[in-house]
Order: sequence, then structure tokens, then C-alpha cells
Amino acid sequence: MCERLRVAVALIILSTGCIPTLEENPARDVSKAVPNAFRQADAVLTELDGGLIEPADAGTSVAQVNWNEFFTAPELRSLIELALKNNQELNITVQEIIIAQNEVSARRGELFPKVGAGLTTGIEKVGGETWRGYSDKATGVPENLGNFGFGLTASWEVDIWGKLRGAANAADFRFRASTEGRNFLVTQLVSEIARSYFELVALDGELEVLERNITIQTDALEVVKAEKLAARVTQLAVQRFEAEVLKNKSRLYDKRQERVQAENRINFLVGRFPQPVARNAGPLTSPLPAMLATGVPSELLTNRPDVRRAELQLEAAKLDVKVARTRFFPAFSIEAAIGYNSFSITHLVNTPESLLYNLAGNLIAPLINRAGIEADYRSANARQIQAVFEYERTVLQAYTDVVNQLVKYDNLQKSYALQSQQVDLLASSVDVSTVLFQSARADYMEVLLTRRDSLDAQLELIETRQRLLLSMVNIYQSLGGGWRQ
Repeated sequence: MCERLRVAVALIILSTGCIPTLEENPARDVSKAVPNAFRQADAVLTELDGGLIEPADAGTSVAQVNWNEFFTAPELRSLIELALKNNQELNITVQEIIIAQNEVSARRGELFPKVGAGLTTGIEKVGGETWRGYSDKATGVPENLGNFGFGLTASWEVDIWGKLRGAANAADFRFRASTEGRNFLVTQLVSEIARSYFELVALDGELEVLERNITIQTDALEVVKAEKLAARVTQLAVQRFEAEVLKNKSRLYDKRQERVQAENRINFLVGRFPQPVARNAGPLTSPLPAMLATGVPSELLTNRPDVRRAELQLEAAKLDVKVARTRFFPAFSIEAAIGYNSFSITHLVNTPESLLYNLAGNLIAPLINRAGIEADYRSANARQIQAVFEYERTVLQAYTDVVNQLVKYDNLQKSYALQSQQVDLLASSVDVSTVLFQSARADYMEVLLTRRDSLDAQLELIETRQRLLLSMVNIYQSLGGGWRQ
């Protein structure tokens, strides 16, 4: 008997040495290296001045600023506060965090013994023509035999190799990753509301410009009609001016539709049915910063929730590999039970006659047909490598997002300055063309084209201002701002 036991133990020990290698798909360390600064010596050359764009202000990253300090418009801050309470997608994510937290509790519970209480009752009759039936009849056992009992049972898998602890820690990393996922969603939500708000304000500005120009063009149409009555222009001039008024009235309805959609997009994000959105035109006229402070690129690793989420998921994947590896080792468990059992309920608690108990230890290791365990081990390793690449891709995307937006913000500022000069010049040209037309020194087409160019320039200026505001929001988001409360 002892010899057989020694052989069994030897087989179990030998089985632990047959862990497959991962040479065909070796794990690799993650690289957290990032450039020392944004927009370094390889900065983009601009066509405007032919020189290098100056590096962005490092300073303390604007990502450290809370959203309610970064966005100063009271109406916008109210919308963001409402969205953080009512947005359905954000609330769904909160429930996912709760689920992940419960998973941690469940995994932690696996570390402790399981204790249960049981109660059994029943009756049994065996066939009289069976060997047991003959035996029971010969010994005087009742034909209808009762079975009554109650007691406690316990089982405990001893975590020798850290399998259960590793699974619990992996679940904890995933819970923390889900929290970072919520923070990342908050940054997206805050930025999306800000972008939609600025778009809505810009549409108000464009509508105001259109309405003002339609009024001016309508007055000009009356002047042209008077000129026709004086035989100074033909009906063609009247028709061209009237067509221009009709075209801009049509554009007015298109812009109004865009405004309704922008309002309803905001209403959807804040979790309410369509209704007017409070706003003011301040963002179209208030000064913008020359450049936002970016900090250093390494701060992206801590400021951006998506980077931190990827890092936590990587740590969880590493633990999954270790847990999968422990499945090749023998598992040791202890089982115990104590209680009472009797064929008669009147004798159920007789002690020690009806008392029962057991205590057993189990040592089990996989020996044959371990294909499933090996497949899980290799899959866990592959997922860990995936998590490495996902982390590096997230960091690369974060850095690229910041650089793109910084360059875009700089270019938009220069474009806005030039367009402002264009608007001023064309506004002056409209007055000049009107005077020349009234003095018969310019034809109606010059007046018409000048007014059209002036209107288009005013609308483009507002659109560029809108793009500047959106780029400012995008810089704030790409640096990792917006989730701090």
C-alpha cells in the first residue's frame, strides 16, 4: 500500500514538470518610452512664414485643470453637470463598474473555506428479489427504510500555487480598469458637449450674419429696382439681385436645421428630450489663449484614463498567464462533514450512535489529455502580448493626438488672423462698390460679387473661430483633461 502511494505521489510530482514552453510566441516587455517634448526640432514648417513652429508651452499640463475651471461659460458648465448625472451611456458604465467590483468579491471569496448546512429526509424500499432485499429481510430491516439527517459540510482548496489569489488580483485590476474606462468616457462626454455647444453658438452667429446680410441685400434690391425704373440698369440686374436674396434665404433654413440638430444632440447627451438650449455668444468674441500648456509627454501616462486603463488591463493579463500556468500543478483540497444520520427520526440525535463525520484531503494533478489546459495557457500568453501592443498603441495614439491638435490650433490661429483682415477689407469694398454703382462708375455685377464675397468671408470667419474652439477642446481632451471632479 505504501509503495502504491509513493508511486502516485511521484506521478503527481512528475506531472508538474511537463509545462509547455512559449518559445513559438514568447512574451515581451512593454515599452513606456515617449519623446521628451511635444513638437521638437522636427516641428512642421509652415507655408506662411517659412520657419519652425515654436514649441508649445510645457508648464503644468492643462489636463490638471478641472473642467468647471477650464470652461468658463455658465451655460456650458450647467450642461456638463447635467450630462454627468443623466447621460445613459455613462450610467451604463457605472453599472459595469459595479459588476466588476462584484467579480472581485467573488474571486476573493474563493480563497476561504466553503461551509454549508444540509438537511436530508426520505424513504427507501429495495426490491425483495435482490441480494440486498434478501439480506434486509433476513436481518429484520424494515421494508420501508427511512433516511433522515442533518449536518455541516465544508470544503477548502488550499491556494498553494497562488492560483486563486492571482485570479482575485486580476479581477481587481480589471475593476480598476473599468473605473478608468468611466473616466475616459467622462472626458469624451465633457468634450463632446463642449464641441456641440460651441458649434451651436457658431450656428447662431452664422444665422445672425445671414439675416443681417439678407436685410442689406433686400435694401439693395430695392435700390436696383429704382435704378431700373430710371433706366440705368436692366431687368437682368434686378433678377440677379433677387436671385441672390432667395439663395441666402434658402441657406437660412439650412442653417436653422443644423441648429436644431445641434441642440438636440446636446439634449441627447444630457439625457433629456428636445428643448431649447441656453447659451451665449461669448465664445465667438472672447480672446483665446495663444497656446495651452501641455506639460511633458510622459504625463500622458498618468493624465489619460485610456492609457491607465490599458496599463491595468496589461497587469491583469500578466496575472492570467500565471493563473493558467498553475493549472499544471496539483491542486490540494480539504473536505469535511459532521452531522447526524439515522433511519428513524426518533433516533436521529442519538449520540454517538447517529453521529457521523469525515475528513479528507485530495491531491489532484492533470496527467493525461492536458490539451485544454495547454490551449488556455497559450491563449492567456497571447492575450498578454495583445495587451502589451494595445498599451503601446494607446500611448502612441495619445501622443499623436496631442501633436496633431497643437499644430492644428497654431495653423487655425494664423488663418483666423488673415481671415479677419479679409472680412474688414471686403466690408470696406462693399461700401466702395455701392458708392461707385450709384455714381455709375461700377456695374451691378461688381456690387453683387463684392457682397457675395463679403458674406462668404464672414461665414468662413465664424467657421474658423468654431474650429479654433473645437481644437482647444480637443487639446484639452487629448492631454487627458476633463475627468477630474
